Amino acid sequence: MVLAATSALLAFGLAGCASSVSDTGFPPQQPGGFSSDVTARLKAAVTDAIAQSGGSAGIVGVWAPWAGSWTAAIGTTTRGGSTPVTSSMTFRVGQLTTSMTCTVLLELVDDGTVQLDDSVSKWLPGLVGVDGVTLRELCQNTSGIGDYAAQLRGEFLANPTRYWPPLELASDGIATARVGTPGEKYSPSQTNAVLVGMALQNASNRNWQQLYDSHVFSRLGMSASTLPENSVLTVPGAHPAGYAAALDAAGAPVCDQVHEVPALSPSMGWTSAGVVSNVPDLKVFAQALAGGSLLSSRSADAQRKTVAAGASWLGYGLGVQSVGPLRGGAAAIPGYLTAMYADPSSGLTIVAAVNNSTPGAGFAQALAQRLASIVSKVPAVQKGAKPITSLPWSEDQAVAAMKAAAPCPTPPAKTAG
Repeated sequence: MVLAATSALLAFGLAGCASSVSDTGFPPQQPGGFSSDVTARLKAAVTDAIAQSGGSAGIVGVWAPWAGSWTAAIGTTTRGGSTPVTSSMTFRVGQLTTSMTCTVLLELVDDGTVQLDDSVSKWLPGLVGVDGVTLRELCQNTSGIGDYAAQLRGEFLANPTRYWPPLELASDGIATARVGTPGEKYSPSQTNAVLVGMALQNASNRNWQQLYDSHVFSRLGMSASTLPENSVLTVPGAHPAGYAAALDAAGAPVCDQVHEVPALSPSMGWTSAGVVSNVPDLKVFAQALAGGSLLSSRSADAQRKTVAAGASWLGYGLGVQSVGPLRGGAAAIPGYLTAMYADPSSGLTIVAAVNNSTPGAGFAQALAQRLASIVSKVPAVQKGAKPITSLPWSEDQAVAAMKAAAPCPTPPAKTAG
């Protein structure tokens, strides 16, 4: 049996300094919280997510500038434990890393290091299987290249502490069957972000600890965020344990075998899924991503231009998902599910994490949609404040999506008698 889940090289030279960002352009946040009724509904959504995912904790923030905000850390650091989680605890953010990677790409476009439509071969000469693919198509997930994470899932989980060189990950993805020609259609693949990582490392002559720090973390004051070195196998800082269910031979979760994932090599995800962060930092990044405040207006426009990615209200830009008016993403990595979304018009921002990855990234997205639906109905506190526009889903639909995505909910407690 294996655990169920979806799924830096060193370089010399100092990272360049970029100006910090103090204003994302979002509406000013109304101080205070929500009514007791709204707070109770938000808490119920998170409590449901913990139970349905089979985890022990949920860490969440909801910011609605027209009405108030709510942050909560619910549950304990371990299943059956007694140590409560806190809102500053860290966790693996999975494929939210890709949003950071593609933001760095666009910043390097802004400073002239690379061009968005550079061929991958320009920066990775001699790499077979990437002819005709551009950096833009990698970040848009329209390269047609297959997903290494799907191919190596069993090996990852059987060898969680092994170092995986980026070239090995990329080669496994390239070797899989193509899903389309470059630019043809959207198809998510973690191989794309790894190839961006390899290309930009060559173009900038800096490693990704330096690139993330100088272009994202330091500029936004994200002091809890890091891409751990490959030798760091546990989550840095105080954190809830991460869990996942075992898989049977057919790949289905075995719900009576939920295991902790205590150690995991960051190299499995690297520039596609390797970053560790927390809710306060992801709130800042979600707003910068949605508002484009780290980028020139031209690059911000390029990042938010989407291709179809499912329902009519779903799209995908350059490392950023659009869900109705919200921009951000959802992710799964062994042990954790995460989601971050923000609406630059109303300022609504939602960040959520639960510590069991079994249900997959769609579960985290559904939780975020449920939280968004709840606060979207809250009226403005002050005259002139702008609530979020109507959402293309209801709370009931989000509740149903969460339930459908959760194969291994925590069994109800047995009653005496």
